[in-house]
Amino acid sequence: MKKIKLFLLLFLLHLSIIGMAQEKKTFTLNDLLPGGNTYRTSTPQTIFTTWWGEICVETDVEQCATIDPRSGKRKTLFTLDQLNEWLDSGDKPTVRSCLYTEFPYADKPLAVISVASRRYMVDFKEGKMLWKQEIPSNSSHVDWCPASKSVAYNKDNNLYVMDADGHETAITNDGSNDIVYGQSVHRDEFGIYKGTFWSPDGNRLAFYRMDQSMVPDYPQVDITTRIATTYSCKYPMAGEAMHKVTVGIFCPATKETVWLKAGDPTDRYFTNISWSPDSKKVYMIEVNREQNEARLMRYDALTGELEACLYTERHPKYVEPLHPIQFLPWDGQKFIYQSQRDGYNHLYLFDLSKAGKDGWQHIEGRDGEWQENVKVTQLTSGQWVVRDMAGFDVKNKSVIITANTLSPIQANIFSVKVSNGKRNLIGNDEGVHYVRLSSKGSYLTDTYSSPSVARSINILKASDGRGINLITADDPWKDYDVPEITCGSIKAADGVTDLYYRMVKPVGFDPSKKYPTIVYVYGGPHAHNVEASRNYLSRGWEIYMAQKGYLLFILDNRGSELRGADFENVTFRHLGIEEMKDQMEGVKFLHSLPYVDKDRMGVHGWSFGGFMTINLMLTYPDVFKVGVAGGPVVDWKYYEVMYGERYMDRPQDNPEGYQGSSLLPKVGNLKGKLQIINGYNDPVCVPQHTLSFLRACIDAGKQVDYFTYPGDGHNMFGQDQVHLHERITQYFEDYLK
Repeated sequence: MKKIKLFLLLFLLHLSIIGMAQEKKTFTLNDLLPGGNTYRTSTPQTIFTTWWGEICVETDVEQCATIDPRSGKRKTLFTLDQLNEWLDSGDKPTVRSCLYTEFPYADKPLAVISVASRRYMVDFKEGKMLWKQEIPSNSSHVDWCPASKSVAYNKDNNLYVMDADGHETAITNDGSNDIVYGQSVHRDEFGIYKGTFWSPDGNRLAFYRMDQSMVPDYPQVDITTRIATTYSCKYPMAGEAMHKVTVGIFCPATKETVWLKAGDPTDRYFTNISWSPDSKKVYMIEVNREQNEARLMRYDALTGELEACLYTERHPKYVEPLHPIQFLPWDGQKFIYQSQRDGYNHLYLFDLSKAGKDGWQHIEGRDGEWQENVKVTQLTSGQWVVRDMAGFDVKNKSVIITANTLSPIQANIFSVKVSNGKRNLIGNDEGVHYVRLSSKGSYLTDTYSSPSVARSINILKASDGRGINLITADDPWKDYDVPEITCGSIKAADGVTDLYYRMVKPVGFDPSKKYPTIVYVYGGPHAHNVEASRNYLSRGWEIYMAQKGYLLFILDNRGSELRGADFENVTFRHLGIEEMKDQMEGVKFLHSLPYVDKDRMGVHGWSFGGFMTINLMLTYPDVFKVGVAGGPVVDWKYYEVMYGERYMDRPQDNPEGYQGSSLLPKVGNLKGKLQIINGYNDPVCVPQHTLSFLRACIDAGKQVDYFTYPGDGHNMFGQDQVHLHERITQYFEDYLK
């Protein structure tokens, strides 16, 4: 009997040890958020690659090595120790990593390494440093040109150029908070992300000059001084005066600047600057303030004279050029233009050799019109969008793109023959892919993920898609208790359009139970929340909340991106109306599920999603019990000209739309618990939004909770992001669970 008891005891102990060994780990916010100190350990394994002409190079911390595209074998180019030896680093290494090494010259064994304000060039075949350049440490907006080795940069809103020999030239000297040179303009709309543009030969520099002296100063508060001080943030609100932009062309050889003779810049947008292959012409897409007309213009780069208007596109709602033209590498008379003129973003081939031959051709489209002064051929077509144009396969005379042809929530790689538009799939037919081409486009690196693949990186031939796998990462969450994540679709409020959703079920899901449910929402243009990538693009906070017993639901309503013009511009002149209708179709779907507790529903979103969160709380006060709105727009007349007027027109031209989209008149409807969070120094959704809402709540006798992050802008980063999500989580724990 004693032996049996001892055996049973040992057996139970053994089972206990096995159970402990198999017990899954739980996540912390530090594991799941980019600002967390353990975040990197829970992200998929990766490698860093770049291209040296047609040769793929893996850049690692300790070395750079070429990768054979057939076998995958690595061959060391140089090590970190060698690099520091060539740079004569002495006891203290100049470079601490090879990760961000560049190989800008396809036919030369030269590598470029940037460290702080210094740039080095080494010949790794000869094993020596060839060249060094150092710009002032207080410089910003740095733009280096491999062709001339010159670099453009900004100091105190003035623009400078340093040549390859280290000689600095001040292009401007009147820069100030009112006059800004060489920086992004138009509030980063129209695809603009920088303010300097080197010519292909490196002998000229196009740059923006922005006069914002007529734009009102929005006061921001700096609490780091002994007595708090204010500083101004130039903020052009919808319907108010907007800045004026002009474009200069600087020639380093002559130290002279010419200005594009584009006419009066008042109430105009100058966007998508590009150069001709011979560096003699500058192309620019010009948009009127109403943003319903875009004109492709060509200028003489030597004189600034306007040469021609090549193309005009009009739409009754808005046009939105986001991409500069790209010339064919094998034909300097032809270029690719991207447009939504048939309702979806597609590629069009323009032939300058036919320019003006038959005069202007006027064409009426389904929803707009356009005029062509050149021969135009549509290369891609269909009810899908070109998401990105990666470049050209020169040998096969093809364009390489990613597109959602196979599914609205995928991004797959295709080559498109320029001669006939024939499209071929490169790589597999699942997931979301990102592409980087070799210099001539014969090869590409394909980085993708899917709901079943955490990350896969491959080298593929552009001609036939064959290649090798460099890495397929294991799921870094395999030892964690991960919730079930599913994807599906429902019909929009129009009863016709498919909308895609993601659902994250609680860890340990039991369909016989009822769970508190949180709708996470964004809903605005130029963003989407659901795609067929890893975990269907789930955010780390969703996983954390599922771990705490919540069900999360995320729906891309009409008005969001990548589904065509009609899908996005259905919200025109009345933001927040159709979007809410679609979100409520999602709520109806949730109410049909037996495991969703409809009496415990919450909503959360940031920026446009903050606007949607408050809107849903006020418009459907009996549906949502708790809401957390971050960095919200409260009244669109307080938002910026470029974005606000595109989707809403000016307040003076659309007073009913602005009144209907404002959250202030609806404050009296508030029933549930609402917390608003913002960055105290937000330059995007300025604090006036939140403060005006708080004032309206006070006047209406409504209680609302408020938290702010002093010193932070529109978003929180680092440990502030972890703190933010701790606060969001606690609010739902306190009032929804």
